[in-house]
Amino acid sequence: MSLKIYHNPRCSKSRQTLKLIEDAGETVETVLYLDEPLSEADIGALLAKLGFKEARQMMRRGEAIYKELNLKDESDEKALIRAMAKHPKLIERPIVVKGNRAIMGRPPENVQIFL
Repeated sequence: MSLKIYHNPRCSKSRQTLKLIEDAGETVETVLYLDEPLSEADIGALLAKLGFKEARQMMRRGEAIYKELNLKDESDEKALIRAMAKHPKLIERPIVVKGNRAIMGRPPENVQIFL
């Protein structure tokens, strides 16, 4: 079963995670989610595969847009998912998917469970 990585090539952790996968000889599909934004349904599916109970667990809370949109005070899960769909920079990276499971590649070594 091949892997899929939601990847930002400008992110060192994302690059390190992709390298670990490639060095292990795994087939990997790379999704450049900043260029191809995810739908709200895609984000919801990733949350489920990650086993996260809250959308905020998948968010980059240090991003300027997080503060600009005042998302710290947002309690509506759908609004948080909608914000990630509209502003993909808010999505924590990298996310690696294998079948019905996903893992956050922070630290990159987390992905070794799939290798």
